[in-house]
Amino acid sequence: MPDPVLNVMNVTGGYVPDLPILHGVSMQAHRGSVTVIIGPNGAGKSTLIKAIAGLVHVAEGSITHAGTEITNIRPDRMANHGIAYVPQTDNIFRSLTVRQNLALALRRHLDPAAGLSDLLAQFPALTSKLEEKAGSLSGGQRQFLAVAMALATTPSLVLMDEPSAGLSPKAAQEVLEQARALTENGVTILLVEQNVNQALRLADHCYILAEGRNQIDGNAADLIGDPTVAEIYLGGKRLRAGA
Repeated sequence: MPDPVLNVMNVTGGYVPDLPILHGVSMQAHRGSVTVIIGPNGAGKSTLIKAIAGLVHVAEGSITHAGTEITNIRPDRMANHGIAYVPQTDNIFRSLTVRQNLALALRRHLDPAAGLSDLLAQFPALTSKLEEKAGSLSGGQRQFLAVAMALATTPSLVLMDEPSAGLSPKAAQEVLEQARALTENGVTILLVEQNVNQALRLADHCYILAEGRNQIDGNAADLIGDPTVAEIYLGGKRLRAGA
């Protein structure tokens, strides 16, 4: 197997100094794959993805992307490293039109018009909504817009924090399938997801956290129906010392 494009090694950190949420977490993601992070509430899933994005301080450990150290990078430098982050909420400008949202995301593109055409080709559902306020879109359409805006910087790694949260089952499936489709162009997807079964069916690899620590990881398809996964979610089983 080729070297991972993203390598998280023994990361400890959190929002407040000396009160870590993550305790020695490690994970990898390979080019053109979907890697999902799952776990019970409070497991540290979103904290981990924010630490990779430079939004949460890493006190110990290291994070590398494409062979470059990015531990505690400034969030505004993510695009320079080929990384895009799609937060769970507040990921679009609701008072602006869809076109204006995309224009903002494409403001540094060498050819914004061509960039817009490329994004609409990937997200055709947005084409008829260009002049509508982003806040009037359906939940699924808002997520498509958020992902399209992230792709405006042509990232090689996209971090997605619970992209299906609050969506109908159909919309959630569409959003996750779109994430899967992005890998066809070599984009690496790392996502946090609460919809475990859908995520495992679409992902290549899965990491399960609990209480800020690694529990188990493996091929996503192999973990579907694994009783250990259910036990970790119910809080009755921990596989790592101190967890």
